[in-house]
Amino acid sequence: MSVEPRQVRSIFLSDIHLGTRGCQADRLLDFLRHHEAEHLFLIGDIVDFWAMSRGIHWTTTQNTVVQKVLRAARKGTRVVFVPGNHDEALREYVGITFGDIQLEHDWVHQAADGRRYLLLHGDEYDQVTRYHRWVAVIGDVAYNALVRINGWLSWMRRRLGISGYWSLAGYAKRKVKTAVNFIFDFEDSVIHGARERGVDGVICGHIHWAALREVDGLTYVNCGDWVDSCTAILEHLDGRLELVEWRGRQTAPAPLPVETAAGSEDEALAAADPVLAAQGFFRRSKIGSSGR
Repeated sequence: MSVEPRQVRSIFLSDIHLGTRGCQADRLLDFLRHHEAEHLFLIGDIVDFWAMSRGIHWTTTQNTVVQKVLRAARKGTRVVFVPGNHDEALREYVGITFGDIQLEHDWVHQAADGRRYLLLHGDEYDQVTRYHRWVAVIGDVAYNALVRINGWLSWMRRRLGISGYWSLAGYAKRKVKTAVNFIFDFEDSVIHGARERGVDGVICGHIHWAALREVDGLTYVNCGDWVDSCTAILEHLDGRLELVEWRGRQTAPAPLPVETAAGSEDEALAAADPVLAAQGFFRRSKIGSSGR
């Protein structure tokens, strides 16, 4: 039995990492099938060109995600793509529209309640990524290994009948002091930058640590990721923001506490070539200018 999509004003996604084994495209596709929005914001690291330079892992489901985004754009959803560090090669094309998708360095979104949010990936506030790229690459490889280990642990937990989802990567971020300090430093820097821009809040990604909270009158929002936490931000029709964690078809979207981190038409559209799929966001329609 088909489920009527949940109508929201905006969807904010980041750190999908298409092209990698860790990408949980099946859950993301399920999430997209259950939600329809006027605006879709892709806030960086959507396609992981860093990982794909070491080896491409592109599944039919990942390609279907791309096709679903393209179809939403054709049907009238405003899609804005803000590249991150893993898809930074696309930054040289900012200001151009590809296949009804706007490519922007950052974006200011005005919510239904009038509040203005600065949308950016956030890597510009990460000193390691900016000035020590080789360290960031090593960290990326290590993180991917951690995610794969987590997959084996999840399988073992299911075999043992242990219910609930447990994240090794999330546990490390909470318990390792340097990781905790990095998250706090990153958040402080992003909030400071947003305050200088004169906006009411900031919506970012990059650190794979979902959050939604007020900090001295400014709203800090992090979309999380679709490698480990499977989280997204929704803007409801009244402008209210919600942080949701998506655990699959059998699980309704569950709001997270604001202080924590955390044979169909689609399948028929899937293409076989992974390289073309990686370029799928941009291989439709003619090129034109985009405005703010």
